[in-house]
Amino acid sequence: MRRRRVGSARSSAATGVCDGGLRARLRQIVVDCAAPDRLARFWAALLGGTPVVRDAGWTYLDAPGTPRLAFQRVPQPKAGKNRLHLDLTVQDVARARAAAVRLGATAVGTTVTDAQGSFQIMRDPEGNEFCFVGG
Repeated sequence: MRRRRVGSARSSAATGVCDGGLRARLRQIVVDCAAPDRLARFWAALLGGTPVVRDAGWTYLDAPGTPRLAFQRVPQPKAGKNRLHLDLTVQDVARARAAAVRLGATAVGTTVTDAQGSFQIMRDPEGNEFCFVGG
């Protein structure tokens, strides 16, 4: 007789279904920030799409081929390193870096190249980290 594990949170990678019938779908990624409209314009310049200002504290961007990016005004300044960041595939990491810097981003260190390819750590105008990954 096989015993069922109680309290197991196993999931099926193929279906995205967890025990108990829960299926989640990524709807949007929300970025806390000081200036939602400004940050949405920056990301629109990188990813495409048109920012939509819902109100002074909430702007979102539906860029082609990505989940919605939403920008929410919060009173606290960014503190420390992000626990989550976006990886953006680009054809030319150096050109992407230069274009993002012109838009207000900051490069962190130099481009890293290894056996897997190249990537560049960046910060958007409010200091949120993201990476350009050569593809």
